[in-house]
Amino acid sequence: MVHSARVVALPNPKAAPPAQQAVLHPLAPKPVSVLSRAVRIGTGIATQLAPPVLTIAFLLILWQILASSPTSALPSPLKVIDESWEIIVNPFKVGNGIDQGLFWHVSASLVRVGYGYILAAIVGIGVRVLLGQSTLAMRGLDPVFQVLRTIPPLAWLPLSLAAFRDGQPSAIFVIFITSVWPILINTSVGIRNIPQDYRNVAKVLRLSPIEFFARIMVPATVPHMFTGLRIGIGLSWLAIVAAEMLIGGVGIGFFIWDAWNSSLISDIIVALVYVGVVGFVLDRSIAAIGHLLTRGTAAQ
Repeated sequence: MVHSARVVALPNPKAAPPAQQAVLHPLAPKPVSVLSRAVRIGTGIATQLAPPVLTIAFLLILWQILASSPTSALPSPLKVIDESWEIIVNPFKVGNGIDQGLFWHVSASLVRVGYGYILAAIVGIGVRVLLGQSTLAMRGLDPVFQVLRTIPPLAWLPLSLAAFRDGQPSAIFVIFITSVWPILINTSVGIRNIPQDYRNVAKVLRLSPIEFFARIMVPATVPHMFTGLRIGIGLSWLAIVAAEMLIGGVGIGFFIWDAWNSSLISDIIVALVYVGVVGFVLDRSIAAIGHLLTRGTAAQ
């Protein structure tokens, strides 16, 4: 009888345990330490912040050098801080009339902008969507829109003052008439750019007007719509500052005009910084909402 030999593999004492072999496998991901992750995040933030910070620092140094001349008509940055220190460190000051902190002036202006801008968004988007269902109506009204949008915003102020007999609704109307046109026109572009294939599919599926609006028109026009909304919010902020110079009351525009009449140039510069920062925040806020709703297809 022949007995088959049985070969038994002996463990190699030099071989690593299975768990250790899995860790040392070349394809296995290497653990990332908390420190390296923090360094990577910090490097990314520094990369984003360094260019604007260095640019602003360079401009401030250049401004300081040019304004340090005895013949300079404008104050230097250090002089602005010295002369306007009170309004810089007390933005929440509560006083009477124009004697308010800059926070309250900006807040009053933002309230007016909010009313006019929301009204413009509702009217601009709503009217254009309704007219998008009628080519004949759009052909009749489009020339009227094109003429009205070329009228400067402040040219409407005397007419609105005559109609409303009050500065607050007049300023809101100026905001509305300024921001409604870019919203309406960009929404029109979005509706015109709906692919014909989408319209054909809607006919084949026999979509109702409401279904066509919800499933095809809205997704196709939202990116263009938010482009108009971004332009509109910028124009609204520009217009309210100019309008408040004429209507008076609490507001960043009237604050600038009052500072000019009092020859407080440093206060004007501080107020302009507020205007620029708030305008930037408004623009980026609308852009962020548009990016979120359109999944990155809206202009940034």
